[in-house]
Amino acid sequence: MNDILLGVDPREQSVPALVWAADEAVRRGLALRLVVAVPPAHEGIRYDALAHQSALRLRAEAAIADAEDLVRELHGGLRIVTERVNGAPAAVLRDMAEHAALVVVGSRRLGRAAEVFSESSVVVPLTARAACPVVVVRVPEHTAVHPPTLVVGVDGSESSQAAIAFAVEEASLREARLRAIWVWPPSVLAHDDRDEGLAERRRLLAEAVAGWAERYPDVALSQEVLRGHPVEQLSLASQESPALIVGRSGRGGHSGMRVGSTVHGLLHRAMCPVITVPLPRRGAWTGDPPRADRSLSRTTDRPRPGDPLGTGARRPPRETVGREDHPGPSAGSPER
Repeated sequence: MNDILLGVDPREQSVPALVWAADEAVRRGLALRLVVAVPPAHEGIRYDALAHQSALRLRAEAAIADAEDLVRELHGGLRIVTERVNGAPAAVLRDMAEHAALVVVGSRRLGRAAEVFSESSVVVPLTARAACPVVVVRVPEHTAVHPPTLVVGVDGSESSQAAIAFAVEEASLREARLRAIWVWPPSVLAHDDRDEGLAERRRLLAEAVAGWAERYPDVALSQEVLRGHPVEQLSLASQESPALIVGRSGRGGHSGMRVGSTVHGLLHRAMCPVITVPLPRRGAWTGDPPRADRSLSRTTDRPRPGDPLGTGARRPPRETVGREDHPGPSAGSPER
């Protein structure tokens, strides 16, 4: 598929997330796939459950139609696909991420307890387990600062290497600068050698970004070692950046909540969209060139990762006029 995947939330659609996803689809020359998930009804009297499910579908259908109309106003020539899938929003988006270039979601800014126990929690479990990069848009990206400068967090880990690879490509697409930051937490040891430690971390940072300037000569790449807490320093650096890019160090776990303490903190505190990048896997989000003409957008009871999810044909118009390469609006809701 290799599309830009946007989770549409009918309760509180994130316009910044929608704008970010549409702009990124244009930058990358990919289709934008608007996906809504209709969660299962709770146990109870069958009539009440059916009525609740019907209300969810109607609300989701209106939300995805509004989202499509807004994207059309922004980018009239962009290929748009809509899809409704029955299931828990986080699980639906996670499964569809197997075949996406990026997944973009907004944030409801849930508290920590709601992130763990609420059915509407999407951001953290999706960030922890998606096979492709996940973009969480809490606030609009900064567009007033020129030239734009992306920020990538580096710590020498394998996951931060994946973040650097994504960041230089993104900076090249945006004609932006890239600021690589290594945050050195204060030591609890009284005899900490600041000068020696600083020199060592500058060396490690230089090794981590070595070779990328040659591969992307159009990207001005700067390197900084900052002293302090990683979440605090990277959040400060994000204040005027279009996006903050970090590697994903967590491994998911049973609940899908283990994203690493730094990533978790940045999802709450960063002042720009946060892009978390997993380790690349063969046949996953890197190395797969976009393919034209896939199967039709469809409504399905369950996502099937093996299915080709494409951008095909027309369906008869519903409340809006049918458009080429775009089936009519559907229903569902990834909630955050």
